[in-house]
Amino acid sequence: MTDADAARVWVVDDDRSVRFVLATALRDAGYAVTGFESAGDVMAALDRAGAGPDLLFTDMRMPGDDGLALLDALRQRLPALPVVVMSAYTDVASTAGAFRGGAQEFLSKPFDLDDAVALAARALDSRADAGAPADATATGPDAAASDALVGDAPAMQQLFRAIGRLAQAPLSVLITGETGTGKELVARALHRESPRAQRPFVALNTAAIPAELLESELFGHEAGAFTGANRRHVGRFEQAHGGTLFLDEIGDMPALLQTRLLRVLAEGEFFRVGGRELIRVDVRVLAATHQDLEVRVGDGSFRADLLHRLDVVRLRLPPLRERREDIPRLAERFLQRAATRFDAAPKRLSPAALARLMAHDWPGNVRELENLCWRVAALAPGEVAGVEDLGETLAAGHALAAADGAAWEESLRAWALAALATHADGIHARARERLDQVLLQAALDHTGGRRSEAAARLGLGRNTLTRKLGTSRGRR
Repeated sequence: MTDADAARVWVVDDDRSVRFVLATALRDAGYAVTGFESAGDVMAALDRAGAGPDLLFTDMRMPGDDGLALLDALRQRLPALPVVVMSAYTDVASTAGAFRGGAQEFLSKPFDLDDAVALAARALDSRADAGAPADATATGPDAAASDALVGDAPAMQQLFRAIGRLAQAPLSVLITGETGTGKELVARALHRESPRAQRPFVALNTAAIPAELLESELFGHEAGAFTGANRRHVGRFEQAHGGTLFLDEIGDMPALLQTRLLRVLAEGEFFRVGGRELIRVDVRVLAATHQDLEVRVGDGSFRADLLHRLDVVRLRLPPLRERREDIPRLAERFLQRAATRFDAAPKRLSPAALARLMAHDWPGNVRELENLCWRVAALAPGEVAGVEDLGETLAAGHALAAADGAAWEESLRAWALAALATHADGIHARARERLDQVLLQAALDHTGGRRSEAAARLGLGRNTLTRKLGTSRGRR
């Protein structure tokens, strides 16, 4: 491929180092790359040259016009141009704003250069396959409100990108995850960032409504439909018309109602209980469950055709134990929220308390952590909450984990994450020193203080053991 044949890629970032390394990687892959420091420079280049690039990478946050403003301007000038938005802020608001503005992909910083080059190839291939004309039009609503989900873990960043993209698509989404992971927050984010944001969001926990009342809650009833039905009741589907209906714990829905729900999803119409008037609604249905619906289909308690209707796209929320690096930020957020409610200064967690949180398995997930933080905010006497302020349940759980022979690795990981969260220095050296101290003392205790035997059991020479003992004791 000659330079004239090479695809033209523009890179926009106010950080010179990012601009340089990305441009270099793209040039090495055979693209003709031009770098720009600002959105204004891009628009000026378009005014001068007339023709634009084949692909554009832009940072989200830059001085002057940001990446979203550039997206909006490019949508007017070059609506078919594929744009990749780059940002260190991978949250729902950022990703949804990018996709709503017309971005084709979202690239989280810091990124792997090979991934960026592969993404460029996909974006250019999809443009070639689409064959969209240069004067094609694109539309989208304005940016939405702030994000309620928190997470820097890779699994959460992937989830945020998925929410940002799916919010614009009128598809049913099945949200899975353990109890307390925040499934309703995901549903609310999908609604808030969607074209339906100005219409109702209606949530119903199907497991919390008695089976004999659930049909009326969903579809409404006419006066006189059953004993106690003294007047017409509008159900959740009608309440959500034009907006979003979130059905939580869908796996617990009775079989008869599954059949009725399937018809509404397929036809968009239903009768109220005891009614003869056909009600038509325009509702996006989001469902959530902590159960394995495939297993329930296998045992006959859940309809396979309903699962297929609900499960157009599936989003999985990771349990908190799989995203421990998010615990410090989540705890800080919950403590701040509690302080605002109590009209008091926010409490802080001591490094030891934070390490205890990091080591806990959190069977109740984020909800359990939030409840703990509210208790700490209300009951801890000092400004800094220690381990003793966390409560007996957490302490008991930690003691149980410590009894596991492999738990020391998890404890070490939790200690390291807590130390990193507090920006401590010399973490590796401190860990090595503490490891030596614990191993040496354990070996001496086991051998009754006999150094030669202790050294042999540890696989060390006696002189090495003596030197390490001297070093560790000298630093106490």
